[in-house]
Amino acid sequence: MGSPDAYKGAIQDADAFITMLLDFNNMGGLMRRVMTSALTNPQKYRVLNETPENLETEYAQYQFESRRIYEEALKSLPNPKPIEDYKDCPSLQENLVHKTFLEELVFWTVKFEFPQKVVCLLLNMLPDPDYKEALTRAFVLHYSRISMMLERSADPDTLSNRVVHVSVQLFSNESLALRMTEQLNLLHVMVVSLKYMMSKILIKNTLHDQDENFHYVVDCGKPVMKDHCYWPLVSDLNNVLSHRPVALKFMSDDSLLEMWFTFLAMFQGMNVNQRELNQHIEFEPNTYYAAFSAELEASAYPMWALVSHLTDATTGSLTRRVLAACLDELKDWLDAINFTSPTVNDSLQVSFHLPLHRYLAVFLCQAVAKQGISLNEVLPSTDSFLNLLMMHPLRVQ
Repeated sequence: MGSPDAYKGAIQDADAFITMLLDFNNMGGLMRRVMTSALTNPQKYRVLNETPENLETEYAQYQFESRRIYEEALKSLPNPKPIEDYKDCPSLQENLVHKTFLEELVFWTVKFEFPQKVVCLLLNMLPDPDYKEALTRAFVLHYSRISMMLERSADPDTLSNRVVHVSVQLFSNESLALRMTEQLNLLHVMVVSLKYMMSKILIKNTLHDQDENFHYVVDCGKPVMKDHCYWPLVSDLNNVLSHRPVALKFMSDDSLLEMWFTFLAMFQGMNVNQRELNQHIEFEPNTYYAAFSAELEASAYPMWALVSHLTDATTGSLTRRVLAACLDELKDWLDAINFTSPTVNDSLQVSFHLPLHRYLAVFLCQAVAKQGISLNEVLPSTDSFLNLLMMHPLRVQ
């Protein structure tokens, strides 16, 4: 069951059955209701998964073998290591526990990389509102594992499109997205998934004195960056942040903001450009495209989504929270790269990627222009820190 050919064979074997279910769904609302109630009923799932008393029957043997395949498949789809603060969050559990046929069906959909016919079946039943909520819950429960499938897929582009085809229909509903945020920590799951994906491709940053630099950034030459494996996760995050209540929750959660800026720090100072003085460079590296794309999609788009909700003084406290978290991360970054003096003599290198500075600038601008906040209220009082903050943006000029 591990190879793409085995997946293809399993889906082909199930094709006639899936077609039958699609035909049932097309019979109308009444039949759809019968199907969705069966798929979302925990008792039916539990009863039909019970081990028969007589293990010699053909059905018992079939069920035993099915269970073995299912348990092996569960082990093959690991989860990012859960964060201590969220180890009890259902969507970030190390071990999956399915309670309905729908939850298991979503699991197999993820495992088989979103086969088109199965996706059609799942989406065609969305007119049933109870089913839509159950499907969204099941999708969120498997979300962190979807990020791992994107990273290891042989065809990330096709998989990305299929994932977003599902997620855009689930997360575009504001009230549903808000419920998933409140009940299943959707925002935390999204940020953890993004952070985990990038944490696997970190390399030592080469800004300034490499021996004294302990900061790590993403390697822009890795497939995750070059193939944009992250874009479905970023697309979903931007989608949910377009909902004002969800965005306000994001900015009112200090631990979430801290996690977000730790994620952005992985792009801070990436793809360092080094001027070559001694020999001709025959081929320019194409990592610049991956770097600029990632900063635009994974940093700038969410930034503008958040800022769009900070329009007057009533949200001033949220802007202060964002700025405080951003400044904390900037202090950590300056420490990590050992940048203690603005007079560093390394004019032959530069990074164009300073997402933490961009967030600071944009949210400061919004605070002063729209929210009646003065710079003295939110900026550190020490000139030395402000001098250090200015140097990297000035070097890009």
